[in-house]
Amino acid sequence: MDKKKPWGGRFEAPTDSFVESFTSSVGFDQRLYHYDIQGSMAHARMLAHVGVLSGDECKAIIAGLEEIETEIESGQFAWSVSLEDVHMNIEARLTDRIGEVGKKLHTGRSRNDQVATDIRLYLRDGIDDVCARLRDLQTAIVDIAEREAETILPGFTHLQPAQPITFGHHMLAWFEMLARDYARMQDCRKRVNIMPLGAAALAGTSFPIDREFTAKELGFDMPAANSLDAVSDRDFAIEFVSNASVIMMHLSRFSEELILWSTAQFNFIELGDNFCTGSSIMPQKKNPDVPELIRGKTGRVNGHLVSLLTLMKGQPLAYNKDNQEDKEPLFDTLDTVLDSLKVYADMLTSMEVKRDNMRDAAIKGYTTATDLADALVRKGVAFRDAHEIVGKAVRYAIDQGKDLGELEVKALQQFSDAIDKQVLDVLKVEGSVNARDHLGGTAPSQVRLAVKKARQSLKGD
Repeated sequence: MDKKKPWGGRFEAPTDSFVESFTSSVGFDQRLYHYDIQGSMAHARMLAHVGVLSGDECKAIIAGLEEIETEIESGQFAWSVSLEDVHMNIEARLTDRIGEVGKKLHTGRSRNDQVATDIRLYLRDGIDDVCARLRDLQTAIVDIAEREAETILPGFTHLQPAQPITFGHHMLAWFEMLARDYARMQDCRKRVNIMPLGAAALAGTSFPIDREFTAKELGFDMPAANSLDAVSDRDFAIEFVSNASVIMMHLSRFSEELILWSTAQFNFIELGDNFCTGSSIMPQKKNPDVPELIRGKTGRVNGHLVSLLTLMKGQPLAYNKDNQEDKEPLFDTLDTVLDSLKVYADMLTSMEVKRDNMRDAAIKGYTTATDLADALVRKGVAFRDAHEIVGKAVRYAIDQGKDLGELEVKALQQFSDAIDKQVLDVLKVEGSVNARDHLGGTAPSQVRLAVKKARQSLKGD
């Protein structure tokens, strides 16, 4: 029997070599080393606090763990598949370094509550990183919104030109989406920041532990209330990946617009060369690879959410080996979201806005038709009648190959006597956007007020 395995006393035959490799998680869970060591130090201090360890034993354990962390960070630590996971690798190395005292560290805990604690510590820091990058992207968006407060482009419904809006207003819509993402992550963090340590394998421990002491050491808000739930709960991971999926969905929608806007057909923007690639055969191509790739990575994160939901759906209480499969989807989700947010903020700062092309598209898209209908209503025409009048006028303009604003008053008066030169003023795109001067409207004055409010919210953290 392989004597290195801490649980080997009950077994007579060694683990099959393929099974050993198949069940090992150290290849991916070693990224938890810092949190595993952090949790072990807090556990050792608690054991000393309640008298299970002596002061000297606690000092020796902490010093040994600090040395092991230095070994890992310098690349000198030898990870062993036979020791299965990050926890037993570190514990075995601790015993090698400080002797029998190292074997006392695991008193009053199990790998079940140990790994649950490690993941929560890891994810807590990860959420803080995601929130910081959300703020970076929001800042980049606000900068653009302020600069483009008066830039006019067509707003779309069904991807058809609808009404003129300002580009600053459009960008602030993305700010609002990301603000909700930030709020969801902050709320998720509250449920992540609950400590499983002390639940042991599933029932707690007979040792006189002080869970409040350990929770304070590790910065948790409180210990988990039920030992069974503490070791088996992965709701917090599912919630994080769910929130991450929403972030990626938002970035994917944003990407779709950037991709469309950068085409020759729209020609609204141009992304920086350092965020695009060319074609191996077509020398004229400039491909928006970054937004395309993020659009694709959204499916990857969505898949991780389904994976975790499926992982947990059939598990009885308490801990099961299935939960070893929670880490790779969680790790990859965090990596993907962090990278996507970073590249997005950097990419937006390189974006060139083609203001004249945007304005021309708004003029050519009959986007002030609704304004003309509203003007007729203000002159006493029933809205349904005004709608029909303007619809006929648009049809006439299309047949003439002109925009509404290019038609003569006499040409429009064939559809209604209520149309006069004063009414025609509303057909200017600038007049249309300026008229929407209310909270949440697209008028440049409202955009500037919204920018000011957004900057204040970014400073409020």
